Amino acid sequence: MNDIKPKVYCLDSNALIEPWNKYYSPKISNYFDILEQLIEEERIFCTEEVALEIKKGDDLLYNWLKKNESTFVKGIDSDVQSKVRQILSKFPNLIDSKKQRSMADPWVIAHAWSLNAIVVTKEYPTDSIKKCKIPDVCKYFSIKCMDDLQFVSDLGITFQASRD
Repeated sequence: MNDIKPKVYCLDSNALIEPWNKYYSPKISNYFDILEQLIEEERIFCTEEVALEIKKGDDLLYNWLKKNESTFVKGIDSDVQSKVRQILSKFPNLIDSKKQRSMADPWVIAHAWSLNAIVVTKEYPTDSIKKCKIPDVCKYFSIKCMDDLQFVSDLGITFQASRD
């Protein structure tokens, strides 16, 4: 009997926004159809805070997220709250409350940490406490983290190009 659980991934907003707008647009690929399958398999999820960030900027992507509402982790339990406090006490500069930027980041990390999931983000490490990014925090707390291209490779997603 195979007791190995499949990997689960927590997607940051930029791991959805950039692919949607730049290179995996539903107009040219089936990437978001694959994500819908992964949602059904409970292999990927987002936080409600990610949805709020996406709602600010992209109506079509936000509509896609609403259609796939089961992707959202519902509620915030005491473990996630505790982890957010730990994250922000060590990395207070992770969010920029003045500019309302990166507000979802501690929640993405905390939910992934709590659920033993892998964080998927387009951010890259800075190795700086003052200008820290998601990968810096994940490294500090030993939480797995990868970019969306690694995510595609990790899941064995492939694409075929053709001309109409």
